[in-house]
Amino acid sequence: MLMNTLSQKKLFLFDIDGTIAVGNRLYDGSMELIKHIESIGGKSYYITNNSTKSGSDYVTKFKECFALDTTEDLFITAGYLTLRFLKERYADQTIFVLGTASFVEELLRHGLHVTQQVQPDIACVVAAYDSELNYEKLCRASEVLLTMDVPFYGTNPDLRCPIDFGFIPDCGAICNMLTETTDRIPEYLGKPNRAVVDLCIESSGFTPEETLVIGDRLYTDIACGINAGVDTCVLFTGEAKPEDLDNTPFTPTYAFQDVKELLAHLR
Repeated sequence: MLMNTLSQKKLFLFDIDGTIAVGNRLYDGSMELIKHIESIGGKSYYITNNSTKSGSDYVTKFKECFALDTTEDLFITAGYLTLRFLKERYADQTIFVLGTASFVEELLRHGLHVTQQVQPDIACVVAAYDSELNYEKLCRASEVLLTMDVPFYGTNPDLRCPIDFGFIPDCGAICNMLTETTDRIPEYLGKPNRAVVDLCIESSGFTPEETLVIGDRLYTDIACGINAGVDTCVLFTGEAKPEDLDNTPFTPTYAFQDVKELLAHLR
């Protein structure tokens, strides 16, 4: 039953960090899995809550670090989802952003009015996963949130991001610092928001029944697939552990140790 059901899948929506790769290293089996998906006429998209890089940054990384040729449209990041939201809601207004230079440049490139300074015309605050974070940035964000009655958004609720030696603080942890300081709670725009799955299905032409969301985190990756009404698969190569399945509201359709085990069942 498991193999028959998985064999129907054609659209694979992969988280990146902790799922198919860690840092600049592709996990064993990831290349083979991606090639297998191509061989069956399927398609892989990469849906990441990591907003430190743009889609073009990921194309470069996949080529240079993983020897994988991709195109920008295959990467749907929390940064991109945030960009779409901000263009719809705050196209002509000033947005205070706590994020990397790459994230800020992407917003500016798409015509948004962005600042990282405290100024009176700010319409909202956006906090992203910021690998260039410093105390001054936190202080400026806190000042805006405490002195201005403006909405507060976060790109994603992930508390930690997998890396070679374990984990580093992610956007959710950064936002928690701001919440503890200002009593302001953000609205998150990336996974588990179903919008990323809907975008991939619409773009690819595949059906929800043919779609599988694969990730290492239950409360973002798996919850995202559940919210979108598609099947999900958790891999225990990142944050989630097998024992976590005993007490979670986000139960995956499938659970495997790693990409190699997933590939074996697909075959």
